[in-house]
Amino acid sequence: MKKQIKKDIKKQNEQNKANKNPISKNMSFHEIMEKNSEAIEILLGKGMHCIGCPMAMQETLEDGAIAHGLNPDKLVEEINEKLNKKEKTKKRNKEDEKEKK
Repeated sequence: MKKQIKKDIKKQNEQNKANKNPISKNMSFHEIMEKNSEAIEILLGKGMHCIGCPMAMQETLEDGAIAHGLNPDKLVEEINEKLNKKEKTKKRNKEDEKEKK
């Protein structure tokens, strides 16, 4: 039984590392800001200036998107696409720096 639990935990950790969509519509704004602060810039660009509001810390991204007339699924997709692009750019820049040394 313990071996199976360890395998399950290891598998979940590997899936989390491989996950290229770090933001979901079920996450609270607080979770989003803790997990990836770069998402704040995108949310502000969408007119979601309420992310700093104490009440918004309890709301999910889906709640906020609906309140602002946005499609939550499309918003999550856009956020994750932009975050993935930024991550790829960071990796490329690190690789370029290593090659220069």
